[in-house]
Amino acid sequence: MEELRTARLRLRAWTASAADLARLTDLYSRDEVSRWLGGTPTVPPAELVERWATVSRLDDRHGCWAIECADGTVAGTVLFKPLPNGVGEIEVGWHLHPDSWHRGYATEAARAVIDRGFDAGLPEVYAVVRPGNAASLAVCARLGMQPLGRLRRWYDVELEAFRLMAPAMVD
Repeated sequence: MEELRTARLRLRAWTASAADLARLTDLYSRDEVSRWLGGTPTVPPAELVERWATVSRLDDRHGCWAIECADGTVAGTVLFKPLPNGVGEIEVGWHLHPDSWHRGYATEAARAVIDRGFDAGLPEVYAVVRPGNAASLAVCARLGMQPLGRLRRWYDVELEAFRLMAPAMVD
């Protein structure tokens, strides 16, 4: 999977290293994170790492990256993957550790993977947010995503849906 860089962040593949697995365990075991994801993941962190690697292997436009800060701290995860039950619809998502909230990392990382997707020819990107998740709703707004209302289309639960269209090509 391709590594990406922004002004402040390195987006890299999650690994099965002890440090990455410990950070994943810490991140996804926190109630303040898992409440917005529908619960704690049901698979162990090492299996998450392998599933995320498969996302990129199946289509190199997709990926699930560790968001790494300049000091080496992993702030969380940014995802760019097909939506379940979708018809080629791609989701951008972010899961950040509470010690990395309110620093703009989610917006910066999401912008990087969205731009990469648009550069690869994708026409649009979606985000889905649990109602009440004000922080993620704000990220969608900062990204310029258009609200589509509450839908049950992809995850069989009512979610706030957003879409961002690729910039028009100029000849």
